[in-house]
Order: sequence, then C-alpha cells, then structure tokens
Amino acid sequence: MRTKILALTIVAASALAGMVSPAQAENTNGYTDTPMLPSGKWHVHDPARPAPPVVTPGKTFSDGAGAPSDATVLFDGTDLSKWSGEKGEARWKVENGYMEVAPGTGQITTKDKFGDFQLHLEFAEPEEVHGNSQERGNSGVFLHGIYEIQVLDCYDNPTYSDGQTASIYGQSTPLINACRKPGEWQTYDIVFEGPRFDGDKKLTRPARVTVIHNGIVVQNHQPILGPTGHRTLSKYTGKEPERGPLALQDHHNKVRYRNIWIREIQDEEQP
Repeated sequence: MRTKILALTIVAASALAGMVSPAQAENTNGYTDTPMLPSGKWHVHDPARPAPPVVTPGKTFSDGAGAPSDATVLFDGTDLSKWSGEKGEARWKVENGYMEVAPGTGQITTKDKFGDFQLHLEFAEPEEVHGNSQERGNSGVFLHGIYEIQVLDCYDNPTYSDGQTASIYGQSTPLINACRKPGEWQTYDIVFEGPRFDGDKKLTRPARVTVIHNGIVVQNHQPILGPTGHRTLSKYTGKEPERGPLALQDHHNKVRYRNIWIREIQDEEQP
C-alpha cells in the first residue's frame, strides 16, 4: 500500500497519548489544540482523523482536455496575461507549456472574477522530492480566492487528512487518495457553487464543491464551512463575494500548472 498508514497511525496515537511533543506533532501529522469541527468528532487538522484509502487512478481522464467553446482559457502555456501577482505583475516561471511557482514571489490571481463555475487544471509535483507532510509539493487552488482545494504531494507522504491532496483545506478529507507519482501530470476537474445569503446577509446555502482528481470523485457536492484557513474553524461572515477570482498559492514549492480553463454555470434558482 502506497501510504504509510501504519506509521501515520503510530505517530497519531503517540501524539494523542502525549508521547510526541507539540512541535513534533505539528511537523508530522497535525494538531490537537485546534477548534473542533461541527461534527464534534475531529479537531481541525486532527492527527487521529483517518487517512483516505489509496486508489490507483486510470492512465488518463481529462488529461490534456481542450477548453469548450464557451470557456475562458486562463492559461494556454504561453503567458500569464490573465493573472496578477501580489505586487502587480505575475512573476512565476513560464516555459515548455507550463507555469511553475517561483518561490517567494507570492500567489497569483486571475484578473477576472467568476460566479459558479466548472474548472479544469493540471498540475505536477516536483519530481525531485524534498520534505514531508505539508512541506512536500505544497500549493493550493483558491476558489473565489478564499476557499482552498489543497495541492500537495501525497504519494507515500502521510499528513493530516484534512490537509491531503484534494481536501477542502482544514475541513473535508477527500474520499480517496488518487495521487500520481511526483513529476507526473495530474488533473483537477472542479464544479463550484458559491454561498447564498438573504437580504440581511444571513447564510441561506453554503458553498459546495465537487472535485474529480485524476478521474475519481474525491469531494461529492461537499458543503464548504466558510473561507478556509490554517488551524482555524471556518465560518461565513456574510461578506463573502458572489463573484471572485481563482488564485494559485505560492507555498515555496516548485509546483507546475498547465491547461487551465473555466466556464461559468448558471444556477437555475438564480435569475
């Protein structure tokens, strides 16, 4: 089995029993001093929360999928003209049909904003492996700029389960671990519905997301608790936008992206 489930279980159990120091627990498999999630079962980034089972994906699914005629192409492999950096121009490296995180330059964000949408993108983790847990191939796809779908190298790399590849970060563990080997291209196909609020800014429907990772459903119309964060319990404030950008995270790892397109979808309940 690819994931080192036994090692994960031992470290997690040791952390709960007080045998692992807080610093060690933070560097391996999570935290026990964070808020409880609404289910009442797990802390945010809980080391005891079960890891998803490993499933080997098929060779291809939407790999190399061309954009539909009504889609907006956000990255075609040639330039970052559709993106901005934290201080103006997006400064990630572009070559050979992909963009690569330039560590320390900050996240990049689309210039356009979107409502509900279907998103396709492809990513590859660094072939030369460095680090472990959250320090291996870490990046993220931020929907509306505030809801993170985790990008991480979880091929033989145990970490806290709500920080796994394809997790809703700090909230929802993916149903399975469908990671390919480092250096291999992987696909995300994401359908996102933003939250809805009434005239008093009270939440009437949470955001929801479906994530297909390498051809396998790993988040199935999953409610999002609110904007994601590290070690925090997410909640809505009523200030979340109806339309927002797509952002890709610079977590100081040289993750690559290619073939990014998006198409807005109309909610039948909306005019």
